[in-house]
Amino acid sequence: MSSKENEKTFESFAGLLSEGHLRELEEIGHNFIVDKREGNYIFDENGKRYIDCDNNEGCFVLGRHNQELAEELRVAMHETEQGNFPMISVEKANLAKALADFAPGNLECSVFSVVRGETIEFACKLARGYCGRAKLLSIGGSWHGETGFAVSLSDRANKDVFAPLVPDCQSIAFGNIDEAREQIDKDTAAVIIEPLQVHFNCRQQSSEYLYEIKRLCKKNKTLLIFDETNTAFGSSGYRFLCDYYNIVPDMLVTGEALGAGIFPIAATIITQEVNQFLNQHPMIHLSTFGGSDLGCRVALKTLEIYQRDKPWRETKRLGFKLMEGLETIIAKQDKPVIFAADGMGFLVSLDLGTREKAKSFCKRLAENGLLAKPANILKRCVILRPAVISGEEMIDEILKIVENTCNETHTL
Repeated sequence: MSSKENEKTFESFAGLLSEGHLRELEEIGHNFIVDKREGNYIFDENGKRYIDCDNNEGCFVLGRHNQELAEELRVAMHETEQGNFPMISVEKANLAKALADFAPGNLECSVFSVVRGETIEFACKLARGYCGRAKLLSIGGSWHGETGFAVSLSDRANKDVFAPLVPDCQSIAFGNIDEAREQIDKDTAAVIIEPLQVHFNCRQQSSEYLYEIKRLCKKNKTLLIFDETNTAFGSSGYRFLCDYYNIVPDMLVTGEALGAGIFPIAATIITQEVNQFLNQHPMIHLSTFGGSDLGCRVALKTLEIYQRDKPWRETKRLGFKLMEGLETIIAKQDKPVIFAADGMGFLVSLDLGTREKAKSFCKRLAENGLLAKPANILKRCVILRPAVISGEEMIDEILKIVENTCNETHTL
């Protein structure tokens, strides 16, 4: 595009979408027009290349514009279309079977959605319907998305802007077993947990805590929901983090990584026992484009790639390399810029100390050719989440940019 066309794009974005949004992007150095996308990289309107360590918060887990998935979508567009949510299709049946084979334990039944928020909404609705109770519990520090139940159950600072929120949604303190024992009772429909709180400095739940939550849920006939939007399909170094903990929840929420950013699709995977409620109340939850035939075709191909390549193996190995490299960079600092790093696999959080320093660090990273964003909850942290296709050289390149940015940033 010409410079005049680029200028018009910025004007339209500011005037007709959100000027405030544009200001936020400017503060972290992401105020450019996305042009070409390829693997680990995206390019701006001037041809500058950036390593994408945000990946639309993990949607592009297999990289940008994955060629196998793009080709699958191209073929599918000539053979099918969106379909109709309530109608039977080969695409829906095939994806449901593949997910049943791929998911851990006795998680066998799927309900398809378009985006993460919809999967959370459905999981909460189903929990209330199945249990005949209203009370829903989340863990302090959680981020579950942008829809009604998700906002009410998230630990976001601006949630009161949307008040009144969904009633009977509460949070309990992170890692506090005594409070969990007090709050998980016969009135509780479900406990929803992010096993790794990516937006709270990649804080990891302890095995002891999760085992006790599981026991309390079983005792009170309360459903356990794992929100693995951020951690599913290998980003954490495991296929799912519930594999790491050897805990099978009653519901497993997956996000848009199911379609790897090529087509919007997500799923809530549940047990046969929980699915009995849907059998007794057919058509109680509908989604116009949930489980679209196009989306199912892309998702099925995505699962084939996950099964074939098993990226979690390399993500786990290279995640250690990434963390060791970051710890070396932190130890070498003359003046602290990054105070700490934490995470699992390719989900890593850098603690910059303050929100403003986190924004400034992101801006300097962008200047040096790497895209990352501050966390949504603990805003002093910056999240790095490279695609699972990243190899040794990519990790080295990421570490080099982070180190160079630290060396340039003593004035933060």
